[in-house]
Amino acid sequence: MHVGSCFCGAVTLEASGEPEAMGYCHCRSCRSWSGGPVNAFSLWKPEAVKVTAGKANVAVFKKTPLSERTYCSKCGGHLMTNHPPLGMVDVFTATLPTLAFKPGVHVNYAETVLPMKDGLPKLKDFPKEFGGSGEVVPE
Repeated sequence: MHVGSCFCGAVTLEASGEPEAMGYCHCRSCRSWSGGPVNAFSLWKPEAVKVTAGKANVAVFKKTPLSERTYCSKCGGHLMTNHPPLGMVDVFTATLPTLAFKPGVHVNYAETVLPMKDGLPKLKDFPKEFGGSGEVVPE
């Protein structure tokens, strides 16, 4: 069980078990939302993640049908992103301090602004099972 919270602590959440995948997203949308040159993600099945306190403070921003980004309405701290078409929830790795981050892949690497030479697969966009090309690009 991993327990995390927003920046001010008004919202807490739990993620049980282990994530389905972990990695880095380089898309412009994730970079803009995260405020960094790359976003570290952990993907979970929706039933493995629940808000345990402060539900009234959870706000949602939905830019596209692919992503429902949740954050604390008190402090603006990012919590997670629900991806309904993928059937997965991305809990920001920084939100879960006890999660040992073990990235396995880079997605949307064609959009990178921070090349990373770490030996992990670099996908042009998304894996085929998530509607992408599955095409691997060179480091």
